[in-house]
Amino acid sequence: MKKLLLFILFQSLINTPAFSQSGSQQSDQILIKNAIIIDGTGSERYSGHILIENSLITQIGSFPVSEGFSGKIIDAAGRIVSPGFIDSHSHGNPFDTPRFDNFLAMGVTTITLGQDGSSPGVDDIESWMSGVNDLGTGPNVIHFTGHNSLRQLANAPRQAGLNEQTISEMQTYLADALAAGSFGLSTGLEYDHGRFSDLQELIKIAEPAADAGAIIMSHMRSEDDDAIEESIRELMNQGLESGAAVHAAHLKIVYANDPARADAVLQIMNSARESGLSVTGDVYPYTASYTGISILFPDFALPPNSYREAVETRRNELADHLRKRVNSRNGPEATLLGTGPWAGKTLKAVADSLNKPFEDLLIDDIGPHGAGAAYFVMNEEVMKRFLTDPYIMVSSDGSPAMRHPRGYGSFAKIIDDYVNGEGLLTLEEAIYKMSGLPANTLGLSDPSVVDTPRGIIKEGFAADLLIFDPENVRDTATFGNPHQLAEGFDWVFVNGVALIEDEERNEKLPGDVIRRR
Repeated sequence: MKKLLLFILFQSLINTPAFSQSGSQQSDQILIKNAIIIDGTGSERYSGHILIENSLITQIGSFPVSEGFSGKIIDAAGRIVSPGFIDSHSHGNPFDTPRFDNFLAMGVTTITLGQDGSSPGVDDIESWMSGVNDLGTGPNVIHFTGHNSLRQLANAPRQAGLNEQTISEMQTYLADALAAGSFGLSTGLEYDHGRFSDLQELIKIAEPAADAGAIIMSHMRSEDDDAIEESIRELMNQGLESGAAVHAAHLKIVYANDPARADAVLQIMNSARESGLSVTGDVYPYTASYTGISILFPDFALPPNSYREAVETRRNELADHLRKRVNSRNGPEATLLGTGPWAGKTLKAVADSLNKPFEDLLIDDIGPHGAGAAYFVMNEEVMKRFLTDPYIMVSSDGSPAMRHPRGYGSFAKIIDDYVNGEGLLTLEEAIYKMSGLPANTLGLSDPSVVDTPRGIIKEGFAADLLIFDPENVRDTATFGNPHQLAEGFDWVFVNGVALIEDEERNEKLPGDVIRRR
């Protein structure tokens, strides 16, 4: 009988929320009870409670709740509790918008900055990270080091075939950034500086990332249908030759209308995976891209060439190129300007209002650096084929300021349209693509890579959590009104702190700059 009583006492102790050493419960305890838990691994949902203490998940299961529990209790009955979402490709400036409500409102608790080859603080990563931490942010922040930024820092000429000294200098800068906690290298091969690089440079610059076990995030050289396969092969070769894991950012195929084109790209990635390369990618759920207007202009009108000289000496050729380029991209009505005095209007609407050809508008009034724009050049069925691949995760490629709804709606839209609406994904699959898969890809779920693992609901992991009824999740942002916050995430926790509490936003800034070991 004595042994039985001791056993019962022992079981009651291990199944009761933890107490401090003095015997009184810690004031920052939060108990989420009666939850339907989807843990981010892709596994089936289950019921239970979750105890949060000191920013960590400390207990999960069907443990009894002590009558003397004095912490905060949230009854999640009938609602899902999932990991917070991880945006594998995002943009923004934490010094301008540290709260990042656009991301938080759609359930994103960790964002990745420094994408597309351009990164902040590249000359002093340590100071940049410390400055962001001193300020505080809403979501956690991950830093990537931009290849184009490294080229500029090393004063590399805008040409291929860089000399060994310049490449070595870039490698040193990258190695220092990785040592400071940056998560890898990002490339923007369609943009200034990146577009001048050759494969040998890309392989060499990837070597410090391979040595550190970090990843290459690539905006590939082209996303056009006639160049996408060559571009994806270049990325695969960069990874295979350097030994670095590679990730294809915001996968899309401009002009393609046949989902079989997505299969062709995925097959190239699968073949590289079979050769031992770690290969992943991400996609956002919209049929319009967004980037600078410079992608419409020919090389002879872009740096290092003089735009003024191109206009003066080759105007007819420039106008002909712009006319053909825009018309091949579904015409001027499919280009929606996102910055400048005509933000929110199509290229056609502005040209008509000024009574001038759209190519003259581009040459005389906008220029290659005068605007960003959304381009309606993608097919939803192709995007959905990418989305269902097991190695493809969800991203936004958005920011608080960008005039594109992806920065405000992407993650909510996945649930609203492709889980609730079409049933393309189960909720478990969708949450895995928005939490566990990016966490595993970036190393966030690995205690040997980060001080505090996250991205999965597991004891000892960071309490980045969401509470929501999936039927209530809505993406409200549109191309006409892109800065509308998503709805339906009742509670959003970052590091155990609620930033959305029962649908009410506050001004707390508990996010950390997560450093890679």
